[in-house]
Amino acid sequence: MFSTKRAFAGVALATGAALALAGCAGGSESSGELDPDEEVTLDLAFWGNDVRADLYNQVIDAFEEEYPNITVNSTFLGYPEFWEKRQTEAAGGNLPDVMQFDYSYLRQYSENGLLLDLDQFLGGIIATDPLPDNILSIGVVGGTTYGIPTSTNAWGMYTNPTLLDEVGVDEFAGGSWDDYNDWMGEVADASGGEVFGGSDWTGRIQNFEVQLRSEGSYLFSDDGEAGFDEARLAEFWESGAGIREDGSVIAQQTLEEVAPLSGFGAALTVSELTWDNFGGGYLAELGEAYPELGLIAPPVTVEGAQDLYLKPSMLHSIAANTEYPEASATLVDFLINSEASGEIFGTNRGLPASETALAAAELDPLSQQIADYEASIADRLGDAPPVPINGYGTLEEKFRQLGTELGFGTITVDEAVSQFFGEMDVILG
Repeated sequence: MFSTKRAFAGVALATGAALALAGCAGGSESSGELDPDEEVTLDLAFWGNDVRADLYNQVIDAFEEEYPNITVNSTFLGYPEFWEKRQTEAAGGNLPDVMQFDYSYLRQYSENGLLLDLDQFLGGIIATDPLPDNILSIGVVGGTTYGIPTSTNAWGMYTNPTLLDEVGVDEFAGGSWDDYNDWMGEVADASGGEVFGGSDWTGRIQNFEVQLRSEGSYLFSDDGEAGFDEARLAEFWESGAGIREDGSVIAQQTLEEVAPLSGFGAALTVSELTWDNFGGGYLAELGEAYPELGLIAPPVTVEGAQDLYLKPSMLHSIAANTEYPEASATLVDFLINSEASGEIFGTNRGLPASETALAAAELDPLSQQIADYEASIADRLGDAPPVPINGYGTLEEKFRQLGTELGFGTITVDEAVSQFFGEMDVILG
C-alpha cells in the first residue's frame, strides 16, 4: 500500500543537514507553574485533513473555556507539507509553540536542540498518572522526554474471517513462524491458488525486529549500532525462500498489479502482518463483501519473550524557542489527558494513550477490537526500542525494496544482504 510517509522518507537526509545548522537553539526556562493572569497566545501545528481540523477546533474551544487567558491559533497541512514547513521554521528558529509530532523525527529535532525538555513538567502541569511508564518512555531521547504520545499502536496480524470461510480454512491458531507458513500453504491449497495465506513476511523489517527482540537483541541501539550481523539477516531472508517458491504466498507480480491496494486489501490474501491501526483502511478497501476483520498476535519466535511493544501513532512536543513553556505544557496536557480530548477526538489520532482520555472516548467496534487486542498481548509487550535513529525511514524503505526484488527473484539473498549493509554504512556513517 502506498504511504505518504514512505514517499517523504527520502527528504529526511536533506532535512537533517538543514536542522543541524539550526541546532543548539536552547530550551526555555520554566517556573513550573502556569500564571492564570498572564495573557498568552500559542501557535499549534498538526498534520491531517478538514475532519481532524474540526476536531482540534472543538478541543481548542474547550481548552480556551477552561483557560480563558490562553488563546490558541492552530494551523494544519498534509503530512509531507507539514514537515517541509517545520524544516523552514527550524532553520529560522521559529517553530510553533506546540506541535503534533511524528516518532520518526523526534530524535532528529531533539538532538539539534529544537525541542523543549518536558521532564520539568511531568507529574506537575503534565499529569502522568493516566500515562503508564511504558507509554511515557516512548518519547525519551538520550534520557530526556521530548514528546508525549497521544495514542498507541502495536504490531499484529489482521485476518479476513469471511474469506477464510469461503476458502474453508480455520483461523490461524497461533504458533511459530513455521506454523504460520504451513497455514498459509493450507489456504493456497484449499483455494486452488485463487487465494493466498498472506504475503512474504520477510519483506517487512518489523517482522525481523520482532524476531530479534525475542532473541534479546534489537534493530538499532540508541547509538545507532545494529543488533544483527550479515549472517542473521541472511538467515531471516532465507527463511522466506520456501514460501516464495511453493506458492503459499501471493506472487510479487500480482502485488504490483493490484497496487496501490495490498494483497489483503484486494481480498487475495487472508492475512496481513502490520500495525494494528491499519484496520480502518482495510475495511474501506474490502467493502461490504468483507465486513469484519480478525486481529491476532504475530507468530512466536521464542515462547515467553517480550517481542512486541507499543509505539506512538503520534506525539505532542513543544518547541525549544517557545516564550510560554508553562502554557504550552498546559495545552499538551489538555490535548492528551483531558476527558474533552477523549470525547471529541475519539480514535481519530489512534487509540488514546491516556487512560483518562480512553475512558471518555466512544469506541467504534474496530477501535474496541484494537483495544482488546492490545490488552491481550500484555504479556508479550516489552519496553519500546530507542526512538528511531536518523535515517531509519530510508533503511526501512531499502529493506522493503530488497524484499520486493527477492520476491521477483531478481536478486539473491547474499546480494540483498550486501546491498542493505552498504546502505547502513552510508546512513549510519
